[in-house]
Amino acid sequence: MTTLRNQSKMALVYLVVAAALGCVLRFFRVFDIPVTYKFIVHAHSHIALLGWVYLALTTLLYELFLKGLGIDKKYARIFWFTQLTLVGMLLTFPLQGYAVFSIVFSTLFLFASYWFSYFFYKNVPREYKTVPSFKCAKAAIVYLLVSSIGPWALGAIMNILGPDSIWYRLAIYFYLHFLYNGWMIMALVAVFLFFLEKQQVVLPERKFKTFFWGLNLGIVFSFFLSTLFAHPGPGSYLLGGVGAVLQLGAFYILLRFSRGRQSEVMKALSPFQYRLLGAVALLWGIKMLLQLLSALPNFADLAVTYLDFTIGYLHWTFLGVVTMGLFLFLDSFKLLALNRKFFFLYALGFLLTEALIFYRAIAYWQRLELLSRFDAILGIASLLVLLALVGLLLGKGKKVRR
Repeated sequence: MTTLRNQSKMALVYLVVAAALGCVLRFFRVFDIPVTYKFIVHAHSHIALLGWVYLALTTLLYELFLKGLGIDKKYARIFWFTQLTLVGMLLTFPLQGYAVFSIVFSTLFLFASYWFSYFFYKNVPREYKTVPSFKCAKAAIVYLLVSSIGPWALGAIMNILGPDSIWYRLAIYFYLHFLYNGWMIMALVAVFLFFLEKQQVVLPERKFKTFFWGLNLGIVFSFFLSTLFAHPGPGSYLLGGVGAVLQLGAFYILLRFSRGRQSEVMKALSPFQYRLLGAVALLWGIKMLLQLLSALPNFADLAVTYLDFTIGYLHWTFLGVVTMGLFLFLDSFKLLALNRKFFFLYALGFLLTEALIFYRAIAYWQRLELLSRFDAILGIASLLVLLALVGLLLGKGKKVRR
């Protein structure tokens, strides 16, 4: 059985691979690269979401709720079966895109996630099952399972309606929405609440219920924002907007409560980790404000017409909120030694690529001329992210003083 620290390193390996594939995509317009662009996109997204994030989150959940229960060997079977599916996707997607073998491995991954979900819920000790952190972890697992409806639906939609159908895109957006906003965000919230609980800081029951149901209803209703490309009726805009407001309200409750217990939080984190926590909170808040803006018809049309707005938002969520949140918690629970210098290089590369992506979207929207050699500049900024991640993987983290 590999240690949880080694599992965290393996998760980071997948992020490095996803970043390398991302650089190939960035330089595709600069150099003549003998690959199929769409195939690399599929490999990049699957390895980033299912390799790095899924593996890092499940490692954290095991560390927090299941460690020390004598079930390591049982978990090892799930872990290595999951690795088989991930390596299979990595080897097949770049060569054939969505075809027989890549579909087989991605389907097997779904079964691996079902296996982990059952294993997690079955083995969590009873004393955890009433605490807020576990309730959020359980909700995250539910969203992971719900999101899988999207991939299952794709096969039927492809055979009956074809890939040009609105329902094809809806199935993909359903999957991504409940994966990003449900599974990933809710799991990170669960980890944060667990951290607070370890400092004897617990959300009062009434406040937690308001936060929990506001966030969950917000996640469900905000799915309608993913349908706006089809120009639905005003009800979808309204429900999506309500969902975005509910999520903002839940975020405010958690933020205000955390700030009210600032001294306990600061004692449990290093100065760097505390600043990183503030950065993640800021990124999450901006993410939800962007989500709220997309409920307005004019902004929704912009996101549909100029794809870079959507790509920028997704990268803001994945590379910003989720990945930096994972760095913070893996570091604070001593599962990953985060080298500060390489982290700051990562943050620089992230901000540069985001600025360039949103700049290109605005330039196309306003019909402005792009910077000379824009694609090369964006590629170089992406290389900074890759270099930083390699440094985080190979470098040694600085010992934390509390």
